[in-house]
Amino acid sequence: MAVNPAAAASGETREGGPDGLPGGGRPEAPPPAPGRNQAFEVDPRFTPMYRVERGLFVTALWAWFRPRVTGREHVPQTGPVILAPVHRSFADFSFAAFCTDRKLFFMTKDEMWKHKALGRLLLTVGAFPVHRESADREALQRAEEVLRKDQVLVMFPEGTRRQGPVIEDLMEGATFLSARTGAPIVPIGIGGSDLAMPKGKLIPKPLRIEVVIGPAIAPPPRTGGGRVSRSAVHAATEALVPQLQAVYDEAKERTGRY
Repeated sequence: MAVNPAAAASGETREGGPDGLPGGGRPEAPPPAPGRNQAFEVDPRFTPMYRVERGLFVTALWAWFRPRVTGREHVPQTGPVILAPVHRSFADFSFAAFCTDRKLFFMTKDEMWKHKALGRLLLTVGAFPVHRESADREALQRAEEVLRKDQVLVMFPEGTRRQGPVIEDLMEGATFLSARTGAPIVPIGIGGSDLAMPKGKLIPKPLRIEVVIGPAIAPPPRTGGGRVSRSAVHAATEALVPQLQAVYDEAKERTGRY
């Protein structure tokens, strides 16, 4: 999910500006899209429905992909945290469930909400829609609410699915939210998902997936006045690139297929 660079002025902003976005500018109003104005609630409880849904989901993933996870100790057990996986496959979001036993909350592309029944199901598992073509104020507010309530947010720094082995041109949404809430960012490499379920493929191949979790990254520093500069957010985003690249390279190497 991207914070619109055009709306982000350089220099210091107070908590991201008076409108809650970098630079204080007004966000671009997203066009009408599925999932708008859903009654989303940050519910940290493991309700019976959530337990059943997560259990079925994880069991199916385990049977199909047999994921191996390295570095689970890097995910904080308490407090707000942003899980930041690489994004090469539609299936990537699902492997966050193997990174921690904590409840997860997701930004999900709003196209998934075209069907009302699916939208209701997504709400019960902690998902909320994001319009990816603009600075989505509603999605940003919900993401910040998740972190303010000391929960786990899954967010792709690349914004959308990419191709190839190189991590580059990250969006600034993850570091922006990290700066606003104090949540550390945990980089996650996923190896093999692009081979198991490349873009355009509906049924994935049953290939083993390797997940590598890197050390948590502290949020960008604040000034003495409690502000976070636009340049600090940009620098933190640039610093995330090699750390995400490192865990992605290791995850791919562990698959033995590249």
